[in-house]
Amino acid sequence: MKFTLSWLFDHLETDASLEQIVDMLPMVGLEVESLVNPRESFAAFRVAEIVTAEQHPNADRLRVCTVNAGGETLSIVCGAPNARSGLKTVLAPVGAYVPGADITIKAGKIRGETSQGMLCSSAELGISEEADGIIELAADAQTGANFADYAEQIRLSQIDPVIEIAITPNRGDCLGVRGVARDLAAAGMGSLKPLDFSPAVGEGASPVTWHIDDSALALVPAVSGRMFSGVSNGASPAWLADRLTAIGQRPISALVDITNYIMFDLGRPLHAYDGDKIAGNQLTITAASSGQEILALNEKTYITETGMLVIGDEDGPDDIAGVMGGERTGVSDSTTNMFLEIAVFDPVSVATTGRKLNLHSDARYRFERGLDQCGPEQMAGYIARFIQQICGGSFSELTLAGANSYIPKTIAFSLSRTRQLTGVDVPRADQKQILEILGFDVDDRGEESWDVTVPPWRNDIDGSADLVEEIIRIFGFDKLNMTALPRNSVIARPAYSAEQKRVPLLRRLLTSRGITEAVTFSFLKSDDARLFGGVDEGLRLANPISTDLDMMRPSILPNLLQAISRNNNRGIDNISLFEIGPVFLSPDETGQRICVSGIRQGNIRSADWRQKAEPVTAFDSKADILAALALIGVSVDNLVVSRDAPDWMHPGRSGRLKLGKMDMGYFGELHPAILMHYDLKSPIVGFEFWLDTIPLARNKGPMKPLLNLSAFQPVSRDFAFIVDEQVEAQALVQSVRKAARDVVTDVQVFDIYQGSNIEAGKKSVALTATLQPKSATFTEDELKAISDTIISTVAKNNGGEIRGG
Repeated sequence: MKFTLSWLFDHLETDASLEQIVDMLPMVGLEVESLVNPRESFAAFRVAEIVTAEQHPNADRLRVCTVNAGGETLSIVCGAPNARSGLKTVLAPVGAYVPGADITIKAGKIRGETSQGMLCSSAELGISEEADGIIELAADAQTGANFADYAEQIRLSQIDPVIEIAITPNRGDCLGVRGVARDLAAAGMGSLKPLDFSPAVGEGASPVTWHIDDSALALVPAVSGRMFSGVSNGASPAWLADRLTAIGQRPISALVDITNYIMFDLGRPLHAYDGDKIAGNQLTITAASSGQEILALNEKTYITETGMLVIGDEDGPDDIAGVMGGERTGVSDSTTNMFLEIAVFDPVSVATTGRKLNLHSDARYRFERGLDQCGPEQMAGYIARFIQQICGGSFSELTLAGANSYIPKTIAFSLSRTRQLTGVDVPRADQKQILEILGFDVDDRGEESWDVTVPPWRNDIDGSADLVEEIIRIFGFDKLNMTALPRNSVIARPAYSAEQKRVPLLRRLLTSRGITEAVTFSFLKSDDARLFGGVDEGLRLANPISTDLDMMRPSILPNLLQAISRNNNRGIDNISLFEIGPVFLSPDETGQRICVSGIRQGNIRSADWRQKAEPVTAFDSKADILAALALIGVSVDNLVVSRDAPDWMHPGRSGRLKLGKMDMGYFGELHPAILMHYDLKSPIVGFEFWLDTIPLARNKGPMKPLLNLSAFQPVSRDFAFIVDEQVEAQALVQSVRKAARDVVTDVQVFDIYQGSNIEAGKKSVALTATLQPKSATFTEDELKAISDTIISTVAKNNGGEIRGG
């Protein structure tokens, strides 16, 4: 939101300086993003008077001027045709930088005559394009005065400081200069100047009226209109054009400029129709049908979708309500009859339409933040007089439509609430004064309680806490008491809990495994969500930032697949990504989970002169998820792998990890149909688990357990079991561990064989068991006993028998 200092002074009666205003704006919650102060460029320039202007002896078009610069007399050669005795103008002394000419003034001689400065035109100062002569100042301008001070004194618009502030989404009321002035007035920077919002008496009924179709009635709280006849749509007055130019708006014509000016001045978007171009005597607001074409004012054609709010006449729709007007009925230089629209449209409808059409405008920016529902009627008189003052002509009576169902919101407010929420004692009188200056109506119904009526332009105020926020931001956040938290222990405690430490530790681990962290949106296209667990309508966004991001994500994998696809399209292969973030399984309070997802694509190892390239496999993703689970305290040796991975994983090349009945995540290759959907080539493997469903490791005390290493050498024993082919190798590993859990430290599968010498329907699984003695080296009898126990346990649990036994 941009505005000039003099524009602000139209609404704010104040003696405050620019610096004081700029310092106060952030204190009331309006962050200053930039300040452009042209007067700083003119600090070296002075007001000077030409005492004499004699013809240059050696040049026909030059004059030698004797100039009074206030305390010194200078000789300056000037070529301006209006240089004359008695003229007061602007002097750039030696050493001054002239921005319009991009030169620094030096003393010298011009055609043999001494020149000790430069008398400047508006173009040379960079304040306008006027270059035919030097600037002519008022006769009462003080000779020798600093030109920047003089320009500020007469409020010269061309050197008006321009302030840009950031507006939070809830402060749509400050998208107009008057709203900013209101906040500053409440903060003690002056007083808000009154404006005449009284009704304007028109001449007869408007020849054009409104009709709101039933399909749009709920989306149009209020709309007003008024016909202006005999107007002159020429160039805007210089002051108005200068202000619009200063904030980056291009002046077009008086009627168009007025609608833009009112939008930035009062925060009220308007739209002007050429009354002679409206077919029929009625404008209809309705929900559009799919496929209707509208040529907008930006000379682009937009195709409507069903439900978009549009405005049209007998010839069809021509305006995209709240977003942009249409070219067919727009005003032009020849317009003499103008119908003015002042409306309030549903914010969500306007935002949805704008996003679907990818159409941005200053009007949409204001409509989608909510407008004063009383504005179409209450501001109509002021706006009518403003237009008539500039464009002349006459205007009709006001025509109104819409539900007009605005009911002022009243909040019961206890004065002690401010102290309770902020810890600041704000005097009773100050609280009341702040609220009243901000536009709230305070009904004093007791010593400690009020009924506070919210002004219609503050649709962000819902309860007493909001009133406290208004009071304290104006009273001053700097008055909040700085109170140190009590320290109950001399020894500092950890800043992170064990649960909080898991996320940064996982980030460090996965990064160390060569996986790059990604951060993606928490929503995705509903078609993608359907591939990863279905679409719950309760998770569909009512107001998505894009039509391709309309559903909360049930998994992070689709977002990572899209990231890989974008990188592949740019020639980047062999990508590994992970993300730790929220996923959404249902709309209820337990449906949100913190998910850890990782994905690898291409080769895990590149080819070189020693070895071939090694593509990623399901076991790479298994290693990733096991390392992550081990880090957060899961006993990975007790995990069991099952084949019931989700449908989006490759059947037979993926698995699910379980600890007892607890689901610990899944891993493996992505399904070929999923890769085809994202136009990706295999192999791509991934893993995913929900962090917040995995319990914290049991705390066995503040100290780490004593590391007790055996002094004796471990012993390895190989076993080859014949089992049914449906028996999983993991089941054998579990049986071996269970058979001699006190001495078995590791079990590894090193071979699985089916073929000759193996009965049909059977397979051979070979394992190596590592046995660790603790008090003495194993004897042969002890090793035989351990081996017999392992063989009998596998036979009992898995029906296995020793191969060749």
